[in-house]
Amino acid sequence: MKLSRKAEALAASLTLEITAKANEMKKQGIDVVSFGAGEPDFNTPDYIKEAAIKAINDNHTRYTATSGISELKKAIIKKFKEDNGLDYSEDQILISTGAKQSLANVFSAILNEGDEVLINIPYWVTYPELIKLNGGVPVFIKTKKENSFKFTLKELEENCTDKTKAILINSPNNPTGSVYSEEELRVIAEFAKEKDLIIISDEIYEKLIYDGKKHISIASLSEDAFNRTVVINGVSKTYAMTGWRIGYSAAPREINKLMINIQSHTTSNANAIAQYAALAALEGNDDEIKLMVKEFERRKNYMIQSINSIDSLETLHPNGAFYVMVDVSKVFGKKCDGKVIEGSMDFSKAILEKEKVAVIPGIAFGNDNYIRLSYATSMENIEEGIRRIEKFIKGL
Repeated sequence: MKLSRKAEALAASLTLEITAKANEMKKQGIDVVSFGAGEPDFNTPDYIKEAAIKAINDNHTRYTATSGISELKKAIIKKFKEDNGLDYSEDQILISTGAKQSLANVFSAILNEGDEVLINIPYWVTYPELIKLNGGVPVFIKTKKENSFKFTLKELEENCTDKTKAILINSPNNPTGSVYSEEELRVIAEFAKEKDLIIISDEIYEKLIYDGKKHISIASLSEDAFNRTVVINGVSKTYAMTGWRIGYSAAPREINKLMINIQSHTTSNANAIAQYAALAALEGNDDEIKLMVKEFERRKNYMIQSINSIDSLETLHPNGAFYVMVDVSKVFGKKCDGKVIEGSMDFSKAILEKEKVAVIPGIAFGNDNYIRLSYATSMENIEEGIRRIEKFIKGL
């Protein structure tokens, strides 16, 4: 039986694989500390849950327009205006089943067979797979640690060809936590203008930003950047609503029209009740968000200081999201219970088996020298997990 070559070419998500294994061990009663989570450990705020209950009681349980309810689109437009200085109309907004579907819609709408998309290494695991699924070719740019793994103009120029269709940026970044400055974004915007590229800007971690840094949407930098950028966002990370599955995009009208048509034939509208919950989230105040961000920053600072005090380990300094990338390459070649650690996957498997700590191997993000730790877990777990990591390193 011959099946889809595109589907067979997709790589499984190592982040989900490691997390699933850790969860299975927990079900067996094993005390596992997991640093794999890509979601806040906070509960969805009560006012959002109450809005969902009200939506059910008000019988908002039927199909909506494919692009979403008008009230939510208006709230998204207001958010873009107030937070990012962007002016959109309702026919440029599409509400989807999570930001992941928003990305899938974009790639499906813009890519033809063989079109290339520029992506930096390290990258979020799903980006290249969505590009390949839609006939495109991910072009991986080996960005440098000294640049916080962000694009430079030289790297973009060296990797751009006549087949390049788009450039993908993610700020704040998963997995590095890096945040692009306005100056760095202007360089990318000018490059995209010169090469006539579509810009896809994944801004899902926009509100989770630290150290006095400021999020800037590349679409806000010029009229040209606005007209060639598709902005991706959602409520999952900011409002602790990962399971509600509401993402959204803002795009030039000709692209958005195609995206709506694509979604109409795949999933149709996003969950109606979750849309009303998202509306409440966007119309509420940011008090709970600020408390969450403050706690994330406290955990981040502790994790960085603690990890950097362990021999052979070194971290990046993230300014956003809730991840820390840890360079573990200095332990490669050492042995754990007689087995040589030759890469991030060996490291991740060994520490899960030996010390019951779940981490995500950097090879999942295209950089085998690193592991990713999430601080979207309690300080108690962080303290215990780092204690176990130190014990593991000393035992090699």
